[in-house]
Amino acid sequence: MKSFCSLLVALFLSLSVALAQDVAPDALVRQVTDDVLNIVRQDKDIQGGNTRKAIDLVESKVLPYFNFQRMTALAVGRDWSKATPEQKKRLADEFKTLLVRTYSNALTSYKNQTVSYKPSKLQAGESDVLIKTEILQPGSKPVQLDYALEKQGNAWKVYDVIVAGVSLVTNYRDTFGQEVRNSGIDGLIQMLVNRNKQLESGKK
Repeated sequence: MKSFCSLLVALFLSLSVALAQDVAPDALVRQVTDDVLNIVRQDKDIQGGNTRKAIDLVESKVLPYFNFQRMTALAVGRDWSKATPEQKKRLADEFKTLLVRTYSNALTSYKNQTVSYKPSKLQAGESDVLIKTEILQPGSKPVQLDYALEKQGNAWKVYDVIVAGVSLVTNYRDTFGQEVRNSGIDGLIQMLVNRNKQLESGKK
């Protein structure tokens, strides 16, 4: 079940331009999730463990509509202010790569789970919302999966995903903070580079 929650995180990395244009955030979550799940259900290669194809699916859906800059800032925490603009860019790029490569694995774990969408109470003019869903699988307890989105212009962008009450981005904060204390911002960048190389090597 945990891996399927990761799957839904991966699915929401795949926002398309058409879906991102001035669509209510709850409708956006539902439409993106349903559309990409339909692709996974019909793709035997992904179901059979083709991680490269899963990565391609994630990367082909316009990643700029996922707010990796804010995600990275939240994950790094107070140390974010110590980074130069170039370091911030490198951190965001490497963190994006880490999330895409990590959660593309989850696309191959789909086992006919379903998603229940909770009613949303959205107020006019809101620019920061939490959309709640639940992952259902026979024989297992439902798992809460929530998406935090913010509005930028006409587009809603995800900046955090909360699985069973645990924030995706803040889950990295202790590890990132320890690395900064030990090796500085450049050390954290190198840690992410090394981790991405390990993931890439494992997929090969």
